[in-house]
Amino acid sequence: MSENKLILASQSPRRKTLLAQLGYTFKVQVSDIDESIAVDESPADYVLRLALEKAQKVFQTLPSLEKKSAVVLGSDTSVVINNITLGKPETLNDCIKTLSLLSDQQHQVLTAVAVISDRKIKTQLVTTNVFFKALTLAEIEAYWQTGEPQDKAGSYAIQGIAGQFIKAINGSYSAVVGLPLFETAELLTQFGLSTKPRS
Repeated sequence: MSENKLILASQSPRRKTLLAQLGYTFKVQVSDIDESIAVDESPADYVLRLALEKAQKVFQTLPSLEKKSAVVLGSDTSVVINNITLGKPETLNDCIKTLSLLSDQQHQVLTAVAVISDRKIKTQLVTTNVFFKALTLAEIEAYWQTGEPQDKAGSYAIQGIAGQFIKAINGSYSAVVGLPLFETAELLTQFGLSTKPRS
């Protein structure tokens, strides 16, 4: 059994659930970073940078002794349409604007994973195509009233009520939720971490 200690650098309950689903034992340590998009930064570069910065910030705060055995995982997810990154809605109007853009269209969900130890850094970007049905204004307004869109990039949660809006996906479902299971397990294996089979 590896002595490496896994740390999830995220406060997302969805990422916590997904990482636990893989069978890892880990602790959560939240990183506070500036999530502003840089000038001329592409959606892919943006999501990769945030995942890496989250992991780096947590790793830098660890005591020297703990750094020798720690493996820190950071992740970030962006919803993108026409190369535009869609943030979290602050108002009903934000939600209407965003979901109207996604209505009857294909968009991309970009999820980056960054893993850091005292020996190496690895990153992975996963892109999933998501196809929305045509949404009416009444459907969008009713969805907002459920409270689900408020803290979600792109104003929706695929694993929640919004699942009924999605005609199809091409790629990783778990990446759209917040953490790509296959790619995360592959990365962590490179750091000497393996999942525990459940009895």
